[in-house]
Amino acid sequence: MKRTQSYQGINRPGLVPARMHSRTADPVRKAVARVKQTVLGEFAGSTGEHSRLLRLALNEAEALAWQTDFPHLFFPALATEKAQSTVAWHERQRAVLRNGQERSFAE
Repeated sequence: MKRTQSYQGINRPGLVPARMHSRTADPVRKAVARVKQTVLGEFAGSTGEHSRLLRLALNEAEALAWQTDFPHLFFPALATEKAQSTVAWHERQRAVLRNGQERSFAE
C-alpha cells in the first residue's frame, strides 16, 4: 500500500504549510511576494520574448518553497536559481537561432 503525505494548500496560492502559525503567515506571504517582484524585475530584461517563462519559473519556485516549513528562507534561493536557468535557456535559444540563420545564408 502506497502511503502519501498530504498537505493542505500545496500548489494553491495564498495558503501556508499546516505547521505555520496564522499570525506569521501574512508577513511570510508578503515577504515572498516582495522577493518575487524583485527577482522578476532583476531578470525580466534578460529574457526578452520569454518573460512568461520567467513568471512560470518563479511560480514553480514559490510552490516548492511553500512545501517547506520555512518558505521565506527557501524562496529567494529557489527563485534566483530558476530565474538564472530561464535566462540561460533564453540565451541558448537565441544562439541557436543566430547560428541557424547564419548557416542558411552560407549554404
